[in-house]
Order: sequence, then C-alpha cells, then structure tokens
Amino acid sequence: QVQLVESGGGLVQAGGSLRLSCAASGSLFSINAMGWYRQAPGKQRELVASITSGTATNYADSVKGRFTISRISRDGAKDTVDLQMNSLKPEDTAVYYCLVKVLGNNYWGKGTLVTVSS
Repeated sequence: QVQLVESGGGLVQAGGSLRLSCAASGSLFSINAMGWYRQAPGKQRELVASITSGTATNYADSVKGRFTISRISRDGAKDTVDLQMNSLKPEDTAVYYCLVKVLGNNYWGKGTLVTVSS
C-alpha cells in the first residue's frame, strides 16, 4: 500500500509562486513514475508534470518554462515529489493531485487547491 500526503496549495496573485509537495510512504520499492495532475472546474483532469524512476521529466505545454518537478527518494519507504510553480496565471487555478505509479498501480492523493487571482 502507498499513502500520499499533499501540501502547499493556497491563494496567490497572478505572477506569484507556490510550491506543492507530495510525501509518499509505504511500499515504494518499485516506483514507475510520480507526477502532478490538475482538474479545473468543469474540465477533465490533465497531466501537469511527471518524473520517472530514471528522472526523465515531462511537462504539459501550458506549464513548460514555469513549473519544475523534482523528486527526492530517501529509501524504499519514503519519497517526495515537489512541483515548483512560478509565474502563475489565473488559468492555473485548479485542484492539484499527486499521482504515484507503483508496479502498474496508480495511487492518487486527495488533492490540494491552487487559486490564482488576477
């Protein structure tokens, strides 16, 4: 089993920055990838950024150059994946979800709300 705890959401003005963090614990010996998704009101959940076990990263076009994903692996029982978000725009407003893929299984966090005011 994998447990995820997200933190770092909040309200920020356009142009500001936030850092989201997702602490994963449990059976993490075979993580395939970690990432962040978001879902805005009335829209489908979409990939924001991901990082594989080999540290390859992938970003949505809309956040390239503004967001940075990073991962800290401490041992087989704890991992953290952060999302540094700079130059935030009102269209970045959404609930952000952490995702961890372990042995082909997807584990989702409960989500953290990011609101960017204009």
